[in-house]
Amino acid sequence: MIGGLMSFTKLCGSLAMLSLAICLNAKNPNQVNTKSGAVKGSMSADGKVREFKGIPYAAPPVGPLRWKAPQPVTAWTTTLETTKFGARCMQGNVYGDMGFRDDGPSENCLYLNVWTPVVEGKKHAPLPVMIWIYGGGYAAGATSEPRQDGEMLAKKGVVVVSMNYRLGVFGFLSHPGLAKEMGRNGSGNYGLLDQAAALEWVQKNIKAFGGDPGNVTIFGESAGSFSVSGLMASPAGKGLFQKAIGESGAFFGTSLAVKPASEAQLAGEKFAATVGASSIEELRAKTADELLAAAMKDRGGFPVSVDGVFFTENPSATYAAGKQAHVPLLAGWNANEMGGGMMFGKDKPSVDLYKAKLQERYNDNADKLFELYPATSDEQAVQAAGDLGSDMFIAYSTWKWIELQRTTGQSTVYRYEFDDAPPMTPSRGAYHSAEIEFVFEALPSKKLDWRPEDTKLSDTMSTYWTNFAKTGNPNGEGAPPWPAYLVENGNPVMHLSFEPKAMPEQNRARYEYLDKMLGNK
Repeated sequence: MIGGLMSFTKLCGSLAMLSLAICLNAKNPNQVNTKSGAVKGSMSADGKVREFKGIPYAAPPVGPLRWKAPQPVTAWTTTLETTKFGARCMQGNVYGDMGFRDDGPSENCLYLNVWTPVVEGKKHAPLPVMIWIYGGGYAAGATSEPRQDGEMLAKKGVVVVSMNYRLGVFGFLSHPGLAKEMGRNGSGNYGLLDQAAALEWVQKNIKAFGGDPGNVTIFGESAGSFSVSGLMASPAGKGLFQKAIGESGAFFGTSLAVKPASEAQLAGEKFAATVGASSIEELRAKTADELLAAAMKDRGGFPVSVDGVFFTENPSATYAAGKQAHVPLLAGWNANEMGGGMMFGKDKPSVDLYKAKLQERYNDNADKLFELYPATSDEQAVQAAGDLGSDMFIAYSTWKWIELQRTTGQSTVYRYEFDDAPPMTPSRGAYHSAEIEFVFEALPSKKLDWRPEDTKLSDTMSTYWTNFAKTGNPNGEGAPPWPAYLVENGNPVMHLSFEPKAMPEQNRARYEYLDKMLGNK
C-alpha cells in the first residue's frame, strides 16, 4: 500500500498544474507522502486549512549527533500521525511572555509544521510558501507558540512552514575539540544549520503539500530576523528561497553579533570547564539537563560565530561585497523596541542623569548622541533614552541591513515601522515582538481588550506579508499603497498603525552617526 502511495506522489509532484485534493490522497485528504514516509495531519475547525504538525525533518541530534550538523531523518514505513507539535528544543525559562503547546523541552526536537489551504476547484497552480523562523535570542522559542500559528496566513493563499531549531548550548556551542572533530577552523551554529536543513526539506517535499519550491519566502522576528539576514549571506541558504522578510534585527550591530571562531571557541572552553569537562567526549557524556542548568547561569546565551560552514566570513563583509542573495526584502522594526526606563534602572529619570549615563557609556560620543537624542525635560529624557536604546538594540542593525540590500543586493526593498501599541496597562508602546500576532492574525492568542482597529490592522499586515510572498510586492487590492524604499521616493517608510500610511524617512542622521560610531562605514 505504501509503495503504491509513493508512486502516486511522484506522479503528483511531476505535474506543473496539480490538484491539491488528489495529491493529498483522494481517500484521506489529510494524508501526504513525503520523501521519508507518509504523514497524516488534521483539518482546521472551519475546514479551510490542512495542518501537519511535528513532522521530523532531520535525525534526532542526540548522543554522538549532539553538536553536529543535522543529519537525514530515518525513513518510516507506516503512516506517521502529525496532529500535535513536536517537542521544543532544550531551553530554560528565558522570556516570561512565551507559552507553548508541545510536550518539550527535549534534545529530540527537529520537527516542522505545515499549514496548507484547501483550494476550491479541481486544479490550481502550486502555492507560494512562507517559512517562519521564530525569535528568542537563540536561547528560547518554539513553533508551538499560539501567536505564530500558521492557520490564518494559510487562508490567504500560501503554504506556511515553521521549524524548531537547536538553541543555546545545544545549538551554538563552539569548541576547539568540535573544530578538530569536523576538520575545520571553527565550529558551532548548529541551530542555523538546522534552519537550512528545514529549507532543504521544503525544496524536496513541499510540492506534495501543494506548495511551490520555486516561490519560497523566509520570514522571522528578532533572532528569526537575524537568521533571515544570515541565510541571505550564508552558502548554506543559497538557492533555497526567493524572497525575505525581517522583523526587527540583523547581523550588523552589537546585539547577537557574529564572533570570530577563536573568540567563540574560547567561550566554549570556559563553559566546558564549568561542568568539569576537558574534552568533547566528556561534554557529550553530560545529560541535557546538566548542560542546560550550567548554561542557564548565563541565561543560556552562546554566540553565533564564523564557523566555516554556515558563515565563512562575517556576514557584514558578505553584504558589503554584494555577495548576499539578491532577493526582494521587506524589513523594519517596532517604534518602541526598548523602554527608556532601562537606562535609569532604579534611579529617578532626569535630564541630568540621562546626560551622565550617556557620558558613562559613550564617552566621546556622548555630546553628539545628546544632540541626536535630545531631552529638555525628565519625561523627554525617558523617551530619548528609549529611542537610543531601541536603535542600539534592534533598529540600527535592521536599518543597516536594509541599506546594504538596497545598494549592493540589486533588489527591491520595502521598509516599515510598526507603531500600534497593544492595549495594555501600563502601555509599553509598540514593544519588541508586538507585531507577531498581527502578522499571523493571531490576536486572540493574547487575552487583551483588542479593538476593532487592531483587528483591521492585523488583516492589513497579513495581506501585505502574503502579497509580498506571492509577488515580491506587498501592494494589492484593499491595502493602502506601500511604495518601495527608494531615494527618489524620499526613502518612504510604511507606518503600520490604525491608518497605515507611507511617510518620508525620519531620523536618518541617527543611523548614519551610529554607523560611523560602530565602525560600519
